[in-house]
Amino acid sequence: MSKHGSLLAFMSSTFPLNDKEIEELCALFTERKIKRRGFILHQGDVCKHVTFVVSGCVKMYTIDLAGKEHNLDFAIENEWIGDLSSFYAEKSSSVFIESVEPSVILQISRPDLIYLYSNYPKLNSTFRIIIERKYIDLQNRVLQNISATAEERYLDFAHRSPSLAVRLPNTQVASYLGITPEFLSKIRSELAHKR
Repeated sequence: MSKHGSLLAFMSSTFPLNDKEIEELCALFTERKIKRRGFILHQGDVCKHVTFVVSGCVKMYTIDLAGKEHNLDFAIENEWIGDLSSFYAEKSSSVFIESVEPSVILQISRPDLIYLYSNYPKLNSTFRIIIERKYIDLQNRVLQNISATAEERYLDFAHRSPSLAVRLPNTQVASYLGITPEFLSKIRSELAHKR
């Protein structure tokens, strides 16, 4: 059960879990160890799992026709990632999910997640809250992208995700913010001079 400890702590933080709920979560989540640059999902495949990150860092991204990578999301310890559109519709994914660092993840399949939704109202509510929070993050990100300067987007990212701001290389952060690594370096340099 120790390999599921962080998942159980996360899930219990919203609604305390009873022994049966703990037993089901431990039985239905599978642990995987992913090397750096290892893939959790390839573009074109169906996303068959939702992923909880125990340790490490993973990213979700797409590649445009010119071969440029666009980072859509990151997940570090105690965060979730998955292509929900592909997962629920059981259709081909338009994104990749790849480890940025060596990572330990826990995954649950679509049938097993539906089983939890149907049989455990508390877990159903917890997963709904997780998805609502992700939706709010996405909405805020879209608003940032259409209304904020690159510096404001970087400051918001650094404020919301201070761990990621220092863990990720410039290229990854810049791709997420929609700017070049050189421009990100300039922003960081100017901010350092202001302090």
